[in-house]
Amino acid sequence: MRTGALPQAPEHVRNNEYMDLKDRIVARALEEGFVAARVCRPDAVPQVAKRLADFIASGHHGQMAWMAERMAWRSNPAALWPEARSVLMLAESYAPEHDPLTVLEHSELGAVSVYAQGRDYHDILKKRLKRLARWLIAEAGGKVKVFVDTAPVPEKALAQAAGLGWQGKHSNVVSQDWGNWAFLGSVFTTLELQPDAAEVDHCGSCRACLDICPTNAFPAPYRLDARRCISYLTIEHKGPVDVDLRALMGNRIYGCDDCLAVCPWNKFAVKASDQRYLGQVGAPPLADLAGLDDAAFRSRFSGSPIKRIGRERFVRNVLYAIGNSADASLLGVAETLVSDPDPVVADAAQWAVARLREA
Repeated sequence: MRTGALPQAPEHVRNNEYMDLKDRIVARALEEGFVAARVCRPDAVPQVAKRLADFIASGHHGQMAWMAERMAWRSNPAALWPEARSVLMLAESYAPEHDPLTVLEHSELGAVSVYAQGRDYHDILKKRLKRLARWLIAEAGGKVKVFVDTAPVPEKALAQAAGLGWQGKHSNVVSQDWGNWAFLGSVFTTLELQPDAAEVDHCGSCRACLDICPTNAFPAPYRLDARRCISYLTIEHKGPVDVDLRALMGNRIYGCDDCLAVCPWNKFAVKASDQRYLGQVGAPPLADLAGLDDAAFRSRFSGSPIKRIGRERFVRNVLYAIGNSADASLLGVAETLVSDPDPVVADAAQWAVARLREA
């Protein structure tokens, strides 16, 4: 990973007071801490409609009903805000300073996704986007709307259309300049900006992300079945996880980074632009997490994206990890939860107890 300064606009651009608006926007975005900024048209992703329809029709979205509910907007960014003429797509690095796969070798610890190690990126990134948007209005007028990933915007497809990177075989955006550790944000504007050339695929014959997936969540390259994805199962899935999948989850208690971590393009990863993304959660002992009540859970994960899944789903995940630990010292921890008031937690505890007694 490159650990030096964040990317800057070329000197001739930074020093030229007469540079065009788009160059000034890119320079400002880099000053704000984004690692890249590119432009596309709102209607630049016509392929999204069929891909999304196929994804929903196959049931690969699982319980994420919101994906189907607003398909018209998610399929066509131009329909989301008809006044928009350009989309500024931005990437912000959250590259880890450590190998996120190392924790998987320590079954007594909980593995938490890199993106959830620090403060909630929605808050940090949206504020950065709003600062850039306010600057753009002051600089050139027009109207703007900013989006992170809480609106029906196909960020990954727009990122490729704008030339930020391409959607890799793991379905995430990959760049030759910064790997795949990046959050995406967008600024829709009524201004007419010159679009950039779309990026092309550079995955080649590589299958690293597909082959490492512990649950075989990729039925084919570039296709994800969320129902088997550990990130989906630990974050979005409500209720008990299928028994056949629980043992494959290992000690991953919130998200999964396996497919991201093995991407060879990460040799070009750029240091995280904001230290608030890093390291507050770490890899906590499972025994410390299983006993959290609702108040303790909310307090411990205040300001973290983990908080949004709630105590019950989180402790469910922790108990699956305990069941996979083969650590007899955790048996008593699981036994204390077999009669938990939440039936999903109780079911997970009973499963964990049975697994540990078999170990």
